[in-house]
Amino acid sequence: MQWIAAQWQSLVGLWAALPYFVQVTVQIVIVMMTVIIAVAILTLAERKVIGWMQLRLGPNRVTFFGLRLLRGWAQPFADVIKLLLKEIIVPDRSSRFLFLLAPLLVLVPALATWAVVPFSPEFVLADVDAGLLYVLSLTSLGIYGIILAGWASNSKYAFLGAMRSAAQMVAYEIAMGFALVGVLMAAGSLNLGEIVRTQQGSPLAWNWLWLFPLFIVYFISGLAETNRAPFDVAEGESEIVAGFHVEYSGAAFATLFALPEYANMILISTLTSVLFFGGWLSPFQGILPDDSLLAQGSFFWLFLKICFFLFVFLWVRATFPRYRYDQIMRLGWKVLIPVTLLWIAVEGVLAWLRIGPWAA
Repeated sequence: MQWIAAQWQSLVGLWAALPYFVQVTVQIVIVMMTVIIAVAILTLAERKVIGWMQLRLGPNRVTFFGLRLLRGWAQPFADVIKLLLKEIIVPDRSSRFLFLLAPLLVLVPALATWAVVPFSPEFVLADVDAGLLYVLSLTSLGIYGIILAGWASNSKYAFLGAMRSAAQMVAYEIAMGFALVGVLMAAGSLNLGEIVRTQQGSPLAWNWLWLFPLFIVYFISGLAETNRAPFDVAEGESEIVAGFHVEYSGAAFATLFALPEYANMILISTLTSVLFFGGWLSPFQGILPDDSLLAQGSFFWLFLKICFFLFVFLWVRATFPRYRYDQIMRLGWKVLIPVTLLWIAVEGVLAWLRIGPWAA
């Protein structure tokens, strides 16, 4: 044990001696690799969870080194190898430069948003004061890549899918933005770490209680923003084949569709946990003594909350049929946006009366 402690101290000293930009670069690489590996695991979890709900086995053949115990666990890695080895076909009549640029315009915002996410009380890549504004702006950029992918493909199916997705994301982006305005009113700060700290005290002090309608609107909007069922009309295979990515194959398909979609699922689950459920704060805070291990805030609690909301993502996909396009538009414009505006007005009254988060 003494040898391990000594080695750990030497590593800490070596880390502290590195230049600041090297430390930040290493942290960024670690976060990005963690997100990419989490995406691979999530694809397996989705197939396993939905299989369990539908009384199926899910992936149960591909394994590591022939180990029966790990049957199915190698499936996402086999999928990655398959996608990387497949030929990328660019349609003859497409705009080649824009066709290849579109996947990057979808992928980069999905990964760059993680820069301001507070993972624990001590760790965040960029602790900026305008973190909430940064998140809202970057999550809105992905739509440009989708529109570009549909237009540059020079395919009617792809273009129809892009237009559907654009209209859907604009509608739900407005509802999501108004929900974040409610969080800003409750926290009084755009800094995500500060938003978490304002929820300290107990689970009843978390924003979900006073902002419950905004939490529901935000999560539903997150489902629509990621084009997940039942809001996946942009990929309605019975109507427009595969939507905006119908002409993409191989690594370009993975970059445009698979990686950003699942990375955004993880991001929406993380932001829901941070904004409404106390982020890294412990659910036992205010219940157990403050010096208790279970009452301490850490990444462990954030990880559990993320896993729960990811499970809800998969649960919703296995439960609800795909909505019609007009139903999706009606829900976004005529239900979710009015609910957020109404609750923002309610928050204003609560702040005036000094009730709830505004009592101090």
